[in-house]
Parts: sequence; structure tokens; C-alpha cells
Amino acid sequence: MRRATRRHVLGRAAAATLGLAAGGGLVAVPRVARAATPGMDGALPEEVPDLVAVSAGPFLYGSTRAERDRAYALDARAYGHWRTRELGWYESEPQLAEGRTGDFAITRTPVTNALYAAFVEATGHPAPDVDRATWEGYGLIHPYASSRRHAWFDGAPPPGREDHPVVLVSLADARAHAAWLSTLTGARWRLPDEREWEKAARGHDGRAFPWGDEWDAARLNSHDRGPFDTLPVGSFPEGASPHGLLDAAGQVFEWTETEAAPGRIIVKGGSWDDKGCGVCRPAARHARPADIRHILIGYRLVCETSG
Repeated sequence: MRRATRRHVLGRAAAATLGLAAGGGLVAVPRVARAATPGMDGALPEEVPDLVAVSAGPFLYGSTRAERDRAYALDARAYGHWRTRELGWYESEPQLAEGRTGDFAITRTPVTNALYAAFVEATGHPAPDVDRATWEGYGLIHPYASSRRHAWFDGAPPPGREDHPVVLVSLADARAHAAWLSTLTGARWRLPDEREWEKAARGHDGRAFPWGDEWDAARLNSHDRGPFDTLPVGSFPEGASPHGLLDAAGQVFEWTETEAAPGRIIVKGGSWDDKGCGVCRPAARHARPADIRHILIGYRLVCETSG
């Protein structure tokens, strides 16, 4: 698909009801007002994450052959080999095509340890952690010791990491948090599906990265520049998507509600441990076991804004 044709998907979309401007100037909102969210009135409680609004309508998802080839080349330049191409990492991406979503709101950043702590404290849900036998059973390249800096102790997040993304959470953990927020607010909270996540992360026009078509290691937390760990959410405002989503590339992979195969769930976004960074493109997709608690996987949530 030619770039000029791709841009036409933006068109002159009508102004969204949740604070998005018409045309190309998509405006992020710091919070979706309770008046605009079913069952919510008055001030937002502290337990509710900041949201950005994503307007209904068309958008481009997936990738072209040329984009996938550029992604492999980025990886090869960073790693010094063509292993991701040999393994076909990006071959499951659908061909660039037009899709549609309804209106929805999505958390501006991945859910933080502090926000998750409110859920744990209120419900008694198990805190993020994993034992050695379980970890080693995952067969990951990361040693068990690498998980300890992310593990909670006595129901509390690791000191100094309150505003980092929560990790060591399974799909069921993320769903439980969403269910609690639904009860707390009266609105329906859930994980995004893959298409919703991708639209929020790249806008309507099918760009290769949240900020545009050119790779820029200064716009995200990846292994290209360090610090080789999670960072406070929102540390790279220059990496924002057209909808105002932050940390949609790098930082941590994020759970979606899209199943790749029975028991295997699509995660999106790449992580601090990736470089290159073909895997950090919104079109990239990987499948992980639904029950894994990984140091590289967190999540963000959708709040439904229409019936």
C-alpha cells in the first residue's frame, strides 16, 4: 500500500465525544470525566488510572512486507545477526488492512505497582511474585535472580518502584484487577483486544511506531540505551502515540484479550530487554502462556465508554 493511500484513513473523522479533535490533531485527555463514563459520577478515586480516549472509526492495522523487512534489518543492526528473520518473528502479523473499533478509553500508561497495590490491599489478591521452581519451569533465558528486584514482599511493591509498571502478573491477575475496578466504579473495565491496543498505540494512519515511521531509541525504554530495567511510567513523553498513549513501545510487553492459540495470549509492545527494535512496533505480536508471570509482561486496561 502506498504511503499516500495509507494516510487517507485519517480523513476528516468527526470529533469524538470524549475530547478528541477532528482531523489529524488527536488530543489526549488526562482523565475521562465520570460524566462520560457509564456509572461514574463525581471525582475519580485514586485507584482509577489516568485514561486517554480513542475515537470510533477506521484505522490501519498490521504491516506491509516492506515494514517487516525493515524490522528485521533493525534487529540485525542491533544484534549483529538475522536470527529474528530466521525464526520468522514478524510473519504472523496480518497484511496492512483497514479495521474499525468503537469508542473506548484506555489507560495512558501501563498499570503501575502503586495502582495494583490498591487492588491487592482491598481484595487480598496475591501479590506479584513467582517461586524458583515455577520460574525455572518456564524455560526462560532470564535467571531466577533477575525476578527478585520485581517481586513484592509482605504485600508491598519493591521500594522505589511504586511508579514502575507492575510485572509478574498473569492474564488472570490482570483480569481480576479489571473486575475489581468495574465493581469500584460501576463502569466496565477489561483488557484491550489486540486491535484496540494497536489502534491506541499507533493512531489511525498505520505508522510503524507510536511517534511515526522512523525508529528512534531516544523515545522509549529499550535495551538500545538502557537502563536495562523498568522505569517510572511516562518517562518518555516524546514517544507518545497520536492518542497520547505512553510506553506503548518498550518498557514492558502488555497482555491483551486476544488468543493466539488455546492457552496462549497475544502480548504487544516490546520491552526494556529488547533492542533494534522490530518487536517494539505496534504491529508486532507475540504469544505467551496465559498463566506465565514474567518480568517483561505487564498490562494496561480499557474502560468502556459506550454500550
